[in-house]
Amino acid sequence: MRFKGRMELEHGLKQIDIAPLIDIVFQLLIFFMLTSSFVMQPGIKVNLPRAVTSEAVKYENIEIMITSENVVYLNAQVVTTQELRSLLKLAAKRNQPILIKSDRRASLGRVVEIWDLARDLGISQINIATNQE
Repeated sequence: MRFKGRMELEHGLKQIDIAPLIDIVFQLLIFFMLTSSFVMQPGIKVNLPRAVTSEAVKYENIEIMITSENVVYLNAQVVTTQELRSLLKLAAKRNQPILIKSDRRASLGRVVEIWDLARDLGISQINIATNQE
């Protein structure tokens, strides 16, 4: 019993069907596009408050982040108030501005405490990050 497919292989194929190849390439493309969107970047989750009159800051800042649990980060590292004080003294000597990124649910007292600490150390330019919406 000889099958038709076997006969074609013996006598040579006249053309190659590329439809299955296209299907596989398309499925691989979809797979890699979907899996690449699930890659998460590590970071600190902070929901910034909204402000209509906010402006874009165009110079290098020292970033102070305050999470909703009132944990303070300085350039993505957890700091205590004493460590923050010593690092802000160095920033005051270099006349560097600071940017406070505070979560919406963070304590206003904590934000004001850090603001007051920075002004007490001689930092004149203090910015608060917001979403412009």
